[in-house]
Amino acid sequence: MRVEPYLYFQGRCDEAIAFYGQAVGASVDMLVRFGDMPGGPPGMDHKVMHAALRIGESVVLISDGNSNGQPSFTGFALALSVSSDAEAETRFAGLADGGEVQMPLSTTPFASRFGMVNDHFGVQWTVVHQPA
Repeated sequence: MRVEPYLYFQGRCDEAIAFYGQAVGASVDMLVRFGDMPGGPPGMDHKVMHAALRIGESVVLISDGNSNGQPSFTGFALALSVSSDAEAETRFAGLADGGEVQMPLSTTPFASRFGMVNDHFGVQWTVVHQPA
């Protein structure tokens, strides 16, 4: 069994796919548009009904949902565990582009790099490197 986050971008899914591809190296494992399904909602043919983004060893599921407003992501964060301080710096900078840094990357008692950022969609991320 796995738990995978499912994020609804309210009409901005294609933009999210491009952004996360650059920011964290995400790749698309699967993508289905509403137009691919018989009887999809009118005017939504080009919108993403369901997609799976692979980020490292993890999968984040995404959708345009019903595309009726701004996405709202509150009460949770996605934690990105990386393999080096340099990767933490690169990924954090990518996620912060157009977003808002909540806690700059720094050394903490539990990590050589840890920071928190809300990307430009409003998704909160923690970026951490914990040397072995």
